[in-house]
Amino acid sequence: MYNILVCDDEKDIVSALKIYLEAEGCAVFTASNGREALELLRRETIHLVLLDVMMPELDGISALAVLREESNVPVILLTARSEDSDKVLGLNVGADDYVTKPFNPVELCARVRALLRRYLRLGGGRTEDDALTIGPIRLDDRAKEVTRDGETVALTPTEYEILRFLMRHAGEVFPPKELYRRVWNGEPYGAENTVSVHIRHIREKIEINPAEPRWIKAVWGQGYKFEREKK
Repeated sequence: MYNILVCDDEKDIVSALKIYLEAEGCAVFTASNGREALELLRRETIHLVLLDVMMPELDGISALAVLREESNVPVILLTARSEDSDKVLGLNVGADDYVTKPFNPVELCARVRALLRRYLRLGGGRTEDDALTIGPIRLDDRAKEVTRDGETVALTPTEYEILRFLMRHAGEVFPPKELYRRVWNGEPYGAENTVSVHIRHIREKIEINPAEPRWIKAVWGQGYKFEREKK
């Protein structure tokens, strides 16, 4: 059973999400502001968080910034705002995905399932390629660990999946929408912003100079690729 935390100050939304998520077999914990959410996350084992942006006492963005100092648990932001700048802000702070209100609960549950699959894959299990090594970057899919020059790199589940996909297809260029489909398993609405923010975060963690990346390259007008090691 997966434990889902729903944090929103709108009781009707919390009640509706609780019904849908419990129907999916999840245990649902609830909070009405960011402070309550953080306290609950420190007490309980939570597998995924649905976090509203606009809340009293401590808003979702501020709560997420604190959360990311303590945990890589997947977070989907719930926001009534439609501006790309607000979505990018949430992604910059560490959200894995976002949903704009009003939303379809069935679609949201599908996103929850997809994100949980990515998160729980980090817990173990052998894949067809146990380890990938390109230059100083090594991705061990048995240990679910990424290292650069032997030093462990802490990635969120989504960052890990993006890096693994690009390394497995090193040298191939993927447009943001295609990369979104492959990693998020969803329709690529707003894919460009979402993917670019995650790519930037990965670069900051694996590149010596993120401003001039050696490994994750942007091909102008086409997409992203993980560079093959030059021989």
